This record gives sequence, C-alpha cells and structure tokens, in this order.
Amino acid sequence: MMLESLPAPRTPDPMEAPTLRWGVMGPGWIAEQFTKSLQAYTRQQVVAVGSRALPRAQEFAAEHDVRTAVGSYEELAALDDVDIVYVATPHPAHLELAVLSLEAGKHVLVEKPIGLSAGQARKIAAVAERTGLYCAEALWTMFLPKWDVVRQVVELGGLGELTSVHSEYGEAFPEGHRVFDPALAGGPLLDLGIYPLAFVTSLLGPHESIAALGQQDPHGVNGQLGATMTHAGGTLSVVATTLHGLLANQVTIVGTEGVLTVEPTHHSPGPLTLRYADRTLTYDEPHGDQVSGLHFQAVEAARRIAAGETQTPWWTLGASITALEASDEIRRQIGDDLTAAGLRE
Repeated sequence: MMLESLPAPRTPDPMEAPTLRWGVMGPGWIAEQFTKSLQAYTRQQVVAVGSRALPRAQEFAAEHDVRTAVGSYEELAALDDVDIVYVATPHPAHLELAVLSLEAGKHVLVEKPIGLSAGQARKIAAVAERTGLYCAEALWTMFLPKWDVVRQVVELGGLGELTSVHSEYGEAFPEGHRVFDPALAGGPLLDLGIYPLAFVTSLLGPHESIAALGQQDPHGVNGQLGATMTHAGGTLSVVATTLHGLLANQVTIVGTEGVLTVEPTHHSPGPLTLRYADRTLTYDEPHGDQVSGLHFQAVEAARRIAAGETQTPWWTLGASITALEASDEIRRQIGDDLTAAGLRE
C-alpha cells in the first residue's frame, strides 16, 4: 500500500515522563553524553555515579552536578536513592554489572552491546525475568522518533513486502582508542556493527544463514568485515562495518512497492526518505548528536516502569539476543573469539 504521506512519530514529550533517579556506572564519554541529554531534555535525575576509581567518579559528579560519587559499583548498586542503573562501562563488564544491579533490586539500562555474546545477553534476560525488573539494551537509535516512523511505515505496508535491508557503519578512530584493544572486545562489530545487525534483524527477523568475511587490524582486533544474511521468506540483508574510515552510514529498506532510506547518519537523529516510482516522501528531522537523542531511551524506561512493565515492546531483550546471535555467527566465521576480553563460551 503506497502511502500518501509519512506518519508522524508517536514519541511522547520527554518532559512528561515520570521522574526516575538514575545511577551511572562508568564515568566515560558515553555516560557524559547521556547525563547531558537527560539534564537538557527531561525531568530525569542523575543522582549518583560510580567508578572503580573514586577520583574519576568525583570529577564526573562535580562537572555534571551529580550529588553522590562512589568508588565501587557495588556501592552504587546498594544506594537506596537510585531507582535505575545505566551501565556505561566497557563491554566486558556489562554482564557482571547488569546482574549486580538487578540482584540489588535496580532496574537497568545497559549500554550496547548488552553482552559480548547472545549467551551473555540470555543470562541478563534470565535475571531480569526472575527479579521482575525493567531491563533493556541502550541501543539508542531504536528509541528515536525517526525509528518510530520507520516502524510505522513497515507496519502500514508502505513498502509492500520487504525484500532486503542494507546497512553499514564505519568510522575512523585515533590511535590508542579502546576499539583497538583486544582486552576490551575491540573491533568494529560490537561498537559499530551492532547497529546494522539490530536494524536488519528487527526488520527481517533472525538470520537463517550468514556468509561473512573479515580483515584483521594490526592491533590484534578485527578491522573490518562484511556479511550477507538470509532471513525468513527469502529476504536478504547486507551489512558492513569498519574501523578504517567513514562509510555512508545509512539504512536502505527495500520493498516490492518502495524504498525507505534512513539518511546518514542512520543511528542519530535525522531525516528519512521514502521513494516510490512516482513520488518521494520525506520525514524532516534535524540532524542531531548523542546529547539530542540519548534521553529518549531513558524516558521510555521511565514510562514502562511507571506502568509496571519490564520491557519495551519494540526493543525487547529477545530482540537484542537475536542481533547478538548474528554477531556470534559472524565472529565465528571471521575467527574473532573475544577470549582476550574474557569471553569463555
């Protein structure tokens, strides 16, 4: 069914979401962007920050007006005035800290990837289910208004039957960046490639087969890779990711009646274009960065928790696991076992 116009996003006003008291684990760059976003666009309160290095937590607290800084993650999880924990540490600690927080009775938003593998994500999901607490992977794009427009176009049949999805994500990183460190699960797949994998699996479902090729980086991590996947009904997806340079960084969703392009940069706030044979429809959203977009995942968590819900329907833990299952198979094929990062599966 060809659409006459693109639907409006159904995203509620972030300022109207119930207030939660947030504790941040890991005072790094993404935690800074997250805190700035919450403080600028919502009524959410970042009340505590924890780090294994107390001076780092204290510096973060002073810079961002956070009232409590603690020198261990265990202390943060035990704080009575924290409702929900945002896990923003390097990838290898996500499993441990998500479980720690859930066991302490805290709701959890875990920075992507939620785990190094689908197995780790399943362990987190099992604890979340047992404790009855909200838990989600902070793959922020899935919570942006523009991605709600994408979902609606697909749900309305605006592309006809989906046939393929194409996505890539590549950036260049400075020497010394953690993505070059094998002990921190470096390489592009879990930092960048998880976005294309989430996009294609959320649209087409789990992979049925994968053919992947990769190239090693001199630092001992994978430097770049490409993969073609098949999904139910004969649909196809193609993904690519690299540490070696900026790619187009868009998503192209192909259907029997139209093509929807999530314009660069696909994972950030920005426009969409729906092309039919006889016309083009555009969703105009200003280009934005992390500060202008990270808060949407936080207010979604606040709304679900206030409603007594433990997951977000369109980005469940099952959906995160599905994306990581594809990641696991890609890693297997390119020989990236993450043992240096402590993965033992």
